Amino acid sequence: MAIQLYNTLTRKKETFVPLEEGKVKMYVCGPTVYNYIHIGNARPAIVFDTVRRYLEYRGYDVKYVSNFTDVDDKLIRAANQLGEDVPTIANRFIEAYFEDVLALGCKKADVHPRVMENMEIIIDFISQLIEKGYAYESEGDVYYRTRHFVEYGKLSHQPIDELQAGARIEVGEKKEDNLDFALWKAAKEGEIFWESPWGPGRPGWHIECSAMAKKYLGETIDIHAGGQDLTFPHHENEIAQSEALSGKIFSRYWMHNGYINIDNEKMSKSLGNFVLVHDIIKQINPQVLRFFMLSVHYRNPINYSQELLESTTAALDRLTTSYQNLKHRRENSANLTENNQEWLDKISRHRDEFIEAMDDDFNTAKAISVLFELSKLANYYLMEKNTAVEVIDAFTAQFEELFAVLGLTFEQEELLDEEIDALIEQRIQARKDRNFQLADQIRDQLKEMNIILEDTPQGTRWKRG
Repeated sequence: MAIQLYNTLTRKKETFVPLEEGKVKMYVCGPTVYNYIHIGNARPAIVFDTVRRYLEYRGYDVKYVSNFTDVDDKLIRAANQLGEDVPTIANRFIEAYFEDVLALGCKKADVHPRVMENMEIIIDFISQLIEKGYAYESEGDVYYRTRHFVEYGKLSHQPIDELQAGARIEVGEKKEDNLDFALWKAAKEGEIFWESPWGPGRPGWHIECSAMAKKYLGETIDIHAGGQDLTFPHHENEIAQSEALSGKIFSRYWMHNGYINIDNEKMSKSLGNFVLVHDIIKQINPQVLRFFMLSVHYRNPINYSQELLESTTAALDRLTTSYQNLKHRRENSANLTENNQEWLDKISRHRDEFIEAMDDDFNTAKAISVLFELSKLANYYLMEKNTAVEVIDAFTAQFEELFAVLGLTFEQEELLDEEIDALIEQRIQARKDRNFQLADQIRDQLKEMNIILEDTPQGTRWKRG
């Protein structure tokens, strides 16, 4: 079955067919690096990292580009407030970005281009738009003539008359038309700037992605992705710029992830519900946050709350426990038992169901439900009197393979002493309650984490193996 994906441009699911067989050119809009990223930034990072992983799993050679906006109004304000220069601020938060997203299981892009490192190609791109009549200079600024691009609005599906009604000219802007948008901004006193044919200044936000996508991926790419909030005006303006210059389709498929709410309210600084990834991953296993983000289809909105995070932790623990129980049981399994092939066929069918879910517009929520069915099947198998190494290995290999597609891992963090003590107390209470199954499960969990227990008349002692 071919991969089907929802294309924002056509508003329907389409069969994914890349420009070049076996290869995918993918551009994902990255963050503006003036602060630590929030969970709204984390969602596209996780979602499109998973899309990339799945495309690679299906045999595609993916060239993945994700930019950093390292100069704009927000960075300039942050630099002024902190008494530092813009490059210093940008470098600090690019480093922080990598620390956060790598903890969330995201792979680095093949290229992470930065605006400040690509100023020459951006200026050249703008110059060519002026030559073609799509842009004009005005007192040191350069603007794009939006009405000259007859298909403007095709991504956001908004008629230009409706866009006209909502358009405004900001203070200090001198445009021919209030729909026009800035490609280059003349530098204000004391601001960071670069020399250009129109005087000292810096790029507008939208032009950077058009120029860098062209440089690193070419005039036409396969997939352009980002958060839903980027559909208009950012991605709409990218299309207008890129297609005006090249005369070709800029991106064949457009993908956008849904919004995040906090306790059923829109996340915003004014409401005080702004959650930074840097803070949350100090409190929980980063894998839990990734699992949470993937538990809802990427195009749907997702609600973040402490209660949902706790239930996600418990859900991920159930899968991890199944895997650990399999690993433990392997030590007491035979090399040969009956009905092996029947179990192997069942395991294989779960892989097929996982692929079917992911082929349907990267439906990670459904794919995760398949993992729970696989876990249930594994638990049933472990109830068998005799188990086979071959089947146990097939189960564990399948878990590892499908977890890796979602960017998850079964690697355990080292337990703190107080966490070990708490588990031992739970085990002692379970034995008092004659819940020997739970007591054995806790013992096995600790053993898997290389914690050795010793029951003595004076109590239970432990040591690291």
